[in-house]
Amino acid sequence: MKGIVLAGPTASGKTAVALALAAQLPLEVISVDSALVYRGMDIGTAKPTPAERAAVPHHLIDIRDPLEPYSAAQFAADAMRLAAEIRARGRLPLLVGGTLLYVKALRDGIDAMPSADPAVRAALDARAVSEGWPALHAELARVDPTTAARLAPNDSQRIQRALEVWQVSGRPLSDWHLRSQAVASAAHADWPLVALEPGSRAWLHARIAERFDTMLAAGFVDEVRALRARGDLHPALPSMRCVGYRQAWAALEAGDLAPLRDTGIAATRQLAKRQLTWLRSMPDRHIVACDAADAVPRAMAQIRALAGA
Repeated sequence: MKGIVLAGPTASGKTAVALALAAQLPLEVISVDSALVYRGMDIGTAKPTPAERAAVPHHLIDIRDPLEPYSAAQFAADAMRLAAEIRARGRLPLLVGGTLLYVKALRDGIDAMPSADPAVRAALDARAVSEGWPALHAELARVDPTTAARLAPNDSQRIQRALEVWQVSGRPLSDWHLRSQAVASAAHADWPLVALEPGSRAWLHARIAERFDTMLAAGFVDEVRALRARGDLHPALPSMRCVGYRQAWAALEAGDLAPLRDTGIAATRQLAKRQLTWLRSMPDRHIVACDAADAVPRAMAQIRALAGA
């Protein structure tokens, strides 16, 4: 075993489990979150607080400026390197987060996919303006039904990338994510997965609303306002397309913050739905009901058992 993955939808309680476990076991956390890599994006990502990061070492947080890209392949390479370093220190690498593409890249491998093609992206953006993203999602369903099934019809960033890969390479995006079953099975044993999943979707929705309200009260809008004021960022960047940031940017652009709470919560619910779809595609996962009263000790016990502790 190289490390243990603790995954789950947003607001499922992953951080609470990791911090409680760190009080019992010598471990270090490797963040599995495509938004936490960005500096200056703290409130809207629910980034671990300085106190939490002081209590247990965290990695892959604040490693990129919002202008800079970071890919699943880069994550997999960084995570494998960090896990080896953590094990060499006699500690447990605990990978914590909800970016399931990163988890899949680590456990199944990922081919070096085609680079971004500005001309193809511009053409897709132009089509989206005239036809709408749901129409492009329908096209994706015809050429790559596996990828389309896990994307919302308005998930512009991922629909665009999937269609771009198809047009540039002639291969569906889902094909690029596959390796032989034998290799994948070995990798799964190296990276066992504990999944926090709610029995009640209403419970998760309430947690999401509570978290978004907390972010708004903590100054999330001012955080996005400061990012916009930099002058070098724009809403097409992966960093600014993160859930919450995209909706806040649009609200500031429109000069109307009134819809932000509803649009932000709705987008976060859609994210959680996609995350659960990803998890269901990983049948070897160890499921812990995150809405159970004893969710934290049950998750801790599962991780301890996998770690042999």
